[in-house]
Amino acid sequence: MTTTDDETDLAMMHRAIAAARRAAELGEVPVGAVVYRGDEVLAEAHNLRESQTDPTAHAEVLALRDAARRLGTWRLDGCSIAVTLEPCPMCAGALVNARVARVVYGATDPKMGCVDTLHELCTDTRFNHRLVVVRGVMSDVCGALLSDFFAARRKGDAPPKPGPKQGRTGEGEKGR
Repeated sequence: MTTTDDETDLAMMHRAIAAARRAAELGEVPVGAVVYRGDEVLAEAHNLRESQTDPTAHAEVLALRDAARRLGTWRLDGCSIAVTLEPCPMCAGALVNARVARVVYGATDPKMGCVDTLHELCTDTRFNHRLVVVRGVMSDVCGALLSDFFAARRKGDAPPKPGPKQGRTGEGEKGR
Protein backbone atom coordinates (compact mmCIF):
# COMPACT_ATOMS: atom_id res chain seq x y z
CA MET A 1 0.00 0.00 0.00
CA THR A 2 1.07 3.55 -0.62
CA THR A 3 1.73 5.82 2.31
CA THR A 4 0.97 9.49 2.00
CA ASP A 5 1.94 12.16 4.47
CA ASP A 6 -0.47 14.34 6.41
CA GLU A 7 0.56 17.41 4.41
CA THR A 8 -0.42 15.76 1.12
CA ASP A 9 -3.73 14.54 2.57
CA LEU A 10 -4.46 18.08 3.76
CA ALA A 11 -3.60 19.59 0.36
CA MET A 12 -5.86 17.07 -1.37
CA MET A 13 -8.69 17.77 1.07
CA HIS A 14 -8.36 21.47 0.23
CA ARG A 15 -8.85 20.52 -3.45
CA ALA A 16 -11.85 18.34 -2.54
CA ILE A 17 -13.38 21.25 -0.62
CA ALA A 18 -12.90 23.53 -3.64
CA ALA A 19 -14.68 20.92 -5.79
CA ALA A 20 -17.50 20.72 -3.22
CA ARG A 21 -17.91 24.50 -3.39
CA ARG A 22 -18.25 24.25 -7.18
CA ALA A 23 -21.02 21.69 -6.65
CA ALA A 24 -22.85 24.06 -4.31
CA GLU A 25 -22.65 26.85 -6.90
CA LEU A 26 -24.52 24.54 -9.28
CA GLY A 27 -27.16 23.71 -6.66
CA GLU A 28 -25.70 20.24 -6.14
CA VAL A 29 -25.07 18.83 -2.67
CA PRO A 30 -21.53 20.06 -1.88
CA VAL A 31 -19.39 16.93 -1.88
CA GLY A 32 -16.01 16.86 -3.59
CA ALA A 33 -13.44 14.12 -4.16
CA VAL A 34 -9.85 13.90 -5.38
CA VAL A 35 -8.05 10.70 -6.42
CA TYR A 36 -4.27 10.91 -6.08
CA ARG A 37 -1.14 8.81 -6.00
CA GLY A 38 1.56 10.35 -3.85
CA ASP A 39 1.29 14.05 -4.64
CA GLU A 40 0.02 13.52 -8.20
CA VAL A 41 -3.65 14.37 -8.74
CA LEU A 42 -5.25 11.81 -11.05
CA ALA A 43 -8.84 13.09 -10.98
CA GLU A 44 -11.17 15.35 -9.09
CA ALA A 45 -14.93 15.66 -9.18
CA HIS A 46 -17.99 16.90 -7.35
CA ASN A 47 -21.54 15.67 -7.08
CA LEU A 48 -23.57 15.90 -10.29
CA ARG A 49 -26.56 13.73 -9.41
CA GLU A 50 -29.15 16.41 -10.07
CA SER A 51 -27.48 17.91 -13.15
CA GLN A 52 -26.95 14.55 -14.80
CA THR A 53 -30.16 12.97 -13.45
CA ASP A 54 -27.93 10.07 -12.46
CA PRO A 55 -28.22 8.45 -9.03
CA THR A 56 -24.62 7.20 -9.33
CA ALA A 57 -23.08 10.63 -10.10
CA HIS A 58 -21.55 10.99 -6.64
CA ALA A 59 -18.22 12.80 -6.41
CA GLU A 60 -16.33 9.62 -5.50
CA VAL A 61 -17.72 7.54 -8.38
CA LEU A 62 -17.05 10.29 -10.92
CA ALA A 63 -13.48 10.77 -9.65
CA LEU A 64 -12.84 7.01 -9.69
CA ARG A 65 -14.08 6.75 -13.28
CA ASP A 66 -11.84 9.61 -14.41
CA ALA A 67 -8.79 8.22 -12.57
CA ALA A 68 -9.35 4.76 -14.07
CA ARG A 69 -9.60 6.24 -17.58
CA ARG A 70 -6.43 8.25 -17.01
CA LEU A 71 -4.49 5.22 -15.75
CA GLY A 72 -6.00 2.85 -18.31
CA THR A 73 -7.08 0.36 -15.65
CA TRP A 74 -9.90 -0.06 -13.16
CA ARG A 75 -7.39 -1.17 -10.52
CA LEU A 76 -6.41 1.97 -8.66
CA ASP A 77 -3.67 0.23 -6.68
CA GLY A 78 -1.60 2.63 -4.60
CA CYS A 79 -4.11 5.45 -4.97
CA SER A 80 -5.79 7.49 -2.27
CA ILE A 81 -9.04 9.42 -2.37
CA ALA A 82 -9.85 12.53 -0.34
CA VAL A 83 -13.57 13.19 -0.01
CA THR A 84 -15.38 15.84 1.98
CA LEU A 85 -18.12 13.51 3.28
CA GLU A 86 -17.89 9.93 4.54
CA PRO A 87 -18.75 7.70 1.57
CA CYS A 88 -22.18 6.08 1.26
CA PRO A 89 -22.59 2.32 0.70
CA MET A 90 -22.35 2.66 -3.09
CA CYS A 91 -19.20 4.77 -2.95
CA ALA A 92 -17.54 2.72 -0.21
CA GLY A 93 -18.20 -0.39 -2.31
CA ALA A 94 -16.75 1.31 -5.37
CA LEU A 95 -13.59 2.16 -3.40
CA VAL A 96 -13.19 -1.48 -2.38
CA ASN A 97 -13.87 -2.72 -5.92
CA ALA A 98 -11.41 -0.23 -7.43
CA ARG A 99 -8.70 -1.46 -5.02
CA VAL A 100 -8.06 2.07 -3.73
CA ALA A 101 -5.39 1.96 -1.00
CA ARG A 102 -6.63 4.76 1.26
CA VAL A 103 -9.73 6.86 1.89
CA VAL A 104 -9.33 10.22 3.60
CA TYR A 105 -12.62 11.85 4.55
CA GLY A 106 -13.80 14.97 6.30
CA ALA A 107 -17.29 15.00 7.80
CA THR A 108 -19.02 11.87 9.05
CA ASP A 109 -22.41 11.02 7.57
CA PRO A 110 -24.89 9.82 10.20
CA LYS A 111 -27.51 8.93 7.59
CA MET A 112 -25.51 7.13 4.89
CA GLY A 113 -21.87 6.82 6.01
CA CYS A 114 -20.54 3.32 5.40
CA VAL A 115 -16.84 3.71 6.09
CA ASP A 116 -17.26 4.04 9.87
CA THR A 117 -20.69 5.29 10.92
CA LEU A 118 -23.36 2.80 9.84
CA HIS A 119 -21.10 0.07 8.48
CA GLU A 120 -17.36 -0.42 8.05
CA LEU A 121 -17.30 -1.55 4.43
CA CYS A 122 -13.79 -0.30 3.67
CA THR A 123 -12.21 -2.37 6.45
CA ASP A 124 -14.51 -5.41 6.46
CA THR A 125 -12.27 -8.48 6.64
CA ARG A 126 -14.79 -10.55 4.69
CA PHE A 127 -13.88 -8.64 1.51
CA ASN A 128 -10.83 -9.45 -0.58
CA HIS A 129 -9.59 -5.85 -0.31
CA ARG A 130 -9.49 -3.36 2.53
CA LEU A 131 -8.51 0.31 2.67
CA VAL A 132 -6.60 2.35 5.17
CA VAL A 133 -9.06 4.90 6.60
CA VAL A 134 -8.07 8.43 7.64
CA ARG A 135 -11.08 10.15 9.18
CA GLY A 136 -11.95 13.66 10.24
CA VAL A 137 -9.56 15.65 8.03
CA MET A 138 -10.87 19.24 8.06
CA SER A 139 -14.19 17.86 9.33
CA ASP A 140 -15.29 21.25 10.66
CA VAL A 141 -14.96 22.92 7.24
CA CYS A 142 -16.47 19.94 5.40
CA GLY A 143 -19.41 19.73 7.81
CA ALA A 144 -20.02 23.49 7.64
CA LEU A 145 -20.21 23.34 3.83
CA LEU A 146 -23.05 20.86 4.06
CA SER A 147 -24.84 22.53 6.99
CA ASP A 148 -24.64 25.96 5.38
CA PHE A 149 -25.83 24.60 2.02
CA PHE A 150 -28.92 22.93 3.48
CA ALA A 151 -29.69 25.89 5.77
CA ALA A 152 -29.57 28.22 2.74
CA ARG A 153 -31.74 25.83 0.75
CA ARG A 154 -34.37 25.74 3.52
CA LYS A 155 -34.40 29.56 3.56
CA GLY A 156 -34.56 29.73 -0.23
CA ASP A 157 -31.14 31.43 -0.41
CA ALA A 158 -29.28 28.61 -2.20
CA PRO A 159 -28.99 28.18 -5.95
CA PRO A 160 -32.01 26.24 -7.18
CA LYS A 161 -31.72 22.49 -7.38
CA PRO A 162 -30.86 21.64 -10.99
CA GLY A 163 -33.89 20.16 -12.70
CA PRO A 164 -34.18 17.37 -15.19
CA LYS A 165 -32.58 18.01 -18.55
CA GLN A 166 -34.82 19.68 -21.08
CA GLY A 167 -36.66 17.33 -23.33
CA ARG A 168 -37.17 14.70 -20.65
CA THR A 169 -40.67 13.71 -19.69
CA GLY A 170 -41.97 12.26 -16.47
CA GLU A 171 -42.15 13.30 -12.88
CA GLY A 172 -39.05 15.53 -12.77
CA GLU A 173 -38.53 17.00 -9.32
CA LYS A 174 -41.75 15.64 -7.83
CA GLY A 175 -41.10 13.57 -4.75
CA ARG A 176 -37.53 14.81 -4.13
